[in-house]
Amino acid sequence: MTALDAARLAAVISPLRRTLLTAARAAEHLPEIPDAQIEIIRALPRDTVTTPGELAERLGLSRPTVSNLLTQMETAGLIERRPRPANRRQVEVLATARALDLFDRFDLASGDIVAAAAATLTDTDRAALAAALPALERLRDALTNRPV
Repeated sequence: MTALDAARLAAVISPLRRTLLTAARAAEHLPEIPDAQIEIIRALPRDTVTTPGELAERLGLSRPTVSNLLTQMETAGLIERRPRPANRRQVEVLATARALDLFDRFDLASGDIVAAAAATLTDTDRAALAAALPALERLRDALTNRPV
C-alpha cells in the first residue's frame, strides 16, 4: 500500500483547478466570475430555490458574506431574489437562465479541455486517472462534509 502524500496532492489540485478554470473561460469567452459566486451557482441547479441562510449553511459561509455575494450576483444578472410564497417576509434565491447557461458552457468546455489533455497522456496514465475518480469524488465529499 502506498502512503498518500497529502501535501503533494493538495499542491496539484489547486493549480489544476485554476488552470482548468482559466482555459474554460478563455475557450468559451466567459466573464470573470469569482469562485465564491461559482459555488453559489453550483449550489443552485436548475429549478432549485433556497434561502440565503440555507445557502450560507450549505457553503460554510457567513450570512453577511452570502448576502454581499448575492447582491453582486443580482446586479450581474446571475441570481434572482423573490419573496418566499409560504412566508413573504423570507426571500428565496434561484439562479437565472443566464447563470445556468454560463455554468453549462463552462462545464462543457471543461470536459472538452480535460478530454483533449487526457488524450495526450499514455494509456496507463488515463487508466490511473479513471481508477482514481471514485476516490477523488469521495475525497471531495469528505472535504465538503467535514466539520468546521
